[in-house]
Amino acid sequence: MLVPAKTKYRKSQKGGKKILGVSAVGNVLSFGSFGLKALEPSKLNSKQIESARKVITRYMKRSGKLWIMVFPHTPVTRKPAEVRMGSGKGNIEYYIAKIKPGRVIFEIDGIDFESAHNALLKAGSKLPFKTKIINNN
Repeated sequence: MLVPAKTKYRKSQKGGKKILGVSAVGNVLSFGSFGLKALEPSKLNSKQIESARKVITRYMKRSGKLWIMVFPHTPVTRKPAEVRMGSGKGNIEYYIAKIKPGRVIFEIDGIDFESAHNALLKAGSKLPFKTKIINNN
């Protein structure tokens, strides 16, 4: 899965409950012709990114190119079940990427519109927020 190779600190704070504002960076297509854009704020974990990536590559049938435009940097910790309060922060369970509305998640290029639309539609159903398919044509 997508995991940072090396971090300065192993555990970090979540940084508030809400993800406010719209994305100022990564809100237009940079590399590909078609993209999947987020319409809601959410937290995207590495398993969700991987499952959407698998769907896209399956629909592309080894033609074209795929770019993943987000990376899960933020660790999420969790204490084991039935453990008493205190005794420090829990162990890292998974990593998340904080997604603001307007952020492009995936970009693809080198395939026709119909197959790109189907691939991105299926990938959008794997993600925990509403998405929109965009193109630069």
